Amino acid sequence: MDDLDPEDWSSLRALGHRMLDDMFDHLAGVRDGPVWQPMPPAIRDSWADPLPRGPGDPAETYAAFRSRVMPHATGNLHPRFMGWVHGGGTPVGMLAEMLAGGLNANCGGRDHAPIAVERQVIAWAAEIIGFPQTASGVLVTGTSMANMIGVLVARTAACGTRVRAEGVGGTRLVAYASAAAHGCVGRAMDMAGLGSDALRLIPTDAAGRIVAPALRAAIARDRAAGDRPFLLVGTAGSVDIGAIDPLDRLADVARESGIWLHVDAAFGAMAMLSPRLRPLLAGLERADSVAFDFHKWGQVPYDAGCILVREAEHQLAAFAADAAYLRRATRGLAAGEVWPNDLGPDLSRGFRALKVWMTLRTYGADRIGAMVERSCALAQEMAARIDAEPALERLAPVALNVVCFRFVAADDELDALNAAIVADLQESGLAVPSTTMIGGRLAIRAALVNHRTRRDDVMRVIDAVLSMGRARAANGRRDNAA
Repeated sequence: MDDLDPEDWSSLRALGHRMLDDMFDHLAGVRDGPVWQPMPPAIRDSWADPLPRGPGDPAETYAAFRSRVMPHATGNLHPRFMGWVHGGGTPVGMLAEMLAGGLNANCGGRDHAPIAVERQVIAWAAEIIGFPQTASGVLVTGTSMANMIGVLVARTAACGTRVRAEGVGGTRLVAYASAAAHGCVGRAMDMAGLGSDALRLIPTDAAGRIVAPALRAAIARDRAAGDRPFLLVGTAGSVDIGAIDPLDRLADVARESGIWLHVDAAFGAMAMLSPRLRPLLAGLERADSVAFDFHKWGQVPYDAGCILVREAEHQLAAFAADAAYLRRATRGLAAGEVWPNDLGPDLSRGFRALKVWMTLRTYGADRIGAMVERSCALAQEMAARIDAEPALERLAPVALNVVCFRFVAADDELDALNAAIVADLQESGLAVPSTTMIGGRLAIRAALVNHRTRRDDVMRVIDAVLSMGRARAANGRRDNAA
């Protein structure tokens, strides 16, 4: 046969059912297995296999997946994965990925139902943030790309559409963010051709929030020097400790200064679904644009980022393009006025919206909001336990769901000791925290994001840190050796 469809649909169907059953079993029993385990040498060596030249048996390929890939994934399905802000996914999201793959729709544009699904998801996202009906948006890989789009929209809003053809030139554009802002903000400035040095990093207070008087002073200095302030980036959930900038105050500064306010709310945005937590993000709804991820606290499978712009005209001005092959028609598949490729850089786009749509329809905004609240409550319980343990020291306040702490012992090598504890935990399969630096000290960082995480998971992690820390301290091992 010349096409790639199976000669025997029934055998492939049976294999597909087996795959589905295996993945359901995997998800249902994920708590019982290790969080993460390293690939043994034989499996690492297997990735040097040569390019297949002839057809292979799908069952054999699936067997390779089962033995080589499935046991050695990131581990973020597991309730004791706390290292980075990775959502745990859901069975419904997994099924949505299968359905989207089956349709194989290109969601760059044109008039078809997958585009309508994405438009509805964007409308729901705008409702979550508190944006008006004039808002626009598009789903992207993640907040890194969403922040990039935010920078480009702000640039065009400041300079006009001519900047797309002529470049910035002349006056230097400068932007502002807290010193705790994610590194992707600086990368976005770099990739936009504005230079990462044009991002002014403003000091933070003891809670990790941007200091507004220092921000105002920096804007005034740059104006006096002949530079042009054009963008202020707020953070709603900093990467290290989950801090939230004073967004209402930033909105005031942006309006007074005539600059664009963009908020990186990568995981913090989902706190808007909680009536109890929503006041912590007061002012988010006043932003000009917001970037966030559904694949973090929203529990949608990777990847599903989102960029929202308060007024659609600004996003269209930054990205819409005239090309014969993108010409709109009044009827047929090429009908429709605004396509997703008018709102971002991608023409080829997968059907990301389906898994978001099915997740929100299945679980509902209120249930997801309650799960977010539960994560934050568990973080507070974890912090209280740490504060009660003489051998542990908390290194930062807990604003949302991130807890940073360390094991303390009577020696001068606490950074090396705590790094070794984290590696021990990861390699044991019991838990996966990560590390970061807080005030020049290495911290064990636990981000509670997974909807499967329970109180006993949190307490087991604390118990393990104490046990492993004491064992290393007792035998004098401060290095990162196993």
